[in-house]
Amino acid sequence: MTTALGSRAAFNSQISNVRYLKRWKVPERFENVNIEANERRLAMLERQPIYPPGVRPMKVPKELCHMKGPETVNNTLLYKQYGVMTLCGGWLRTGVIEMMRLTLNKKLDLTTSFAAWRIDPPYKPLTKKGIGKRMGKGKGAIDQYVVPVKAGRILFEVGGTIDFLEIEPVLQEICYKLSVDAIPVSQQILENIEAHYEKLERRNINPFSLKQVIDHNMHGSDKWVTKIEKKYYGDYI
Repeated sequence: MTTALGSRAAFNSQISNVRYLKRWKVPERFENVNIEANERRLAMLERQPIYPPGVRPMKVPKELCHMKGPETVNNTLLYKQYGVMTLCGGWLRTGVIEMMRLTLNKKLDLTTSFAAWRIDPPYKPLTKKGIGKRMGKGKGAIDQYVVPVKAGRILFEVGGTIDFLEIEPVLQEICYKLSVDAIPVSQQILENIEAHYEKLERRNINPFSLKQVIDHNMHGSDKWVTKIEKKYYGDYI
């Protein structure tokens, strides 16, 4: 009896209760992250360009080509951490830019993180005629200035010794308020998106696509295909 109790006690001492325990993610090591000493917050951008004395602001057409197609320059993260990326083209007005700045600066911990703009101050003028005025008699007066962006444009970046799960709710809140479709991204997410499209292209065994239809003018596609579709093959609106 004593031997049985002793063996049972020895067995119980080897059992550890693991109920309700979670396998937490191993914290990331931020060894190569350099937090910017100056301007850790998003700086206030000018609402309109500053012209020299005697220079009259120029009125320009809408130029929708500046919003169509993919972004080919500012489409990567310089700090290799986190940011907000657009999914379509559009205009960013001064109120939207100020919303991004106030929302992020209010919830950003300056001791462990910093933020930086990736867009220019508003430079494109939009004109508007007064209420009740008839059409004609030239272009209207300049109403405000905007920033045109394309799909895949990085609006701003956030970096520091923080994890993506900490800053993602703030970035998602900003995306909900934006006038264009956008998502919070990290360096890992951008790499996964690129790998996903490469995998689809590599595994596609069917050569028939919209690109082939447009290039070979199948069913007289030149009559109903637009110029933007001939350039990007339906990938961007």
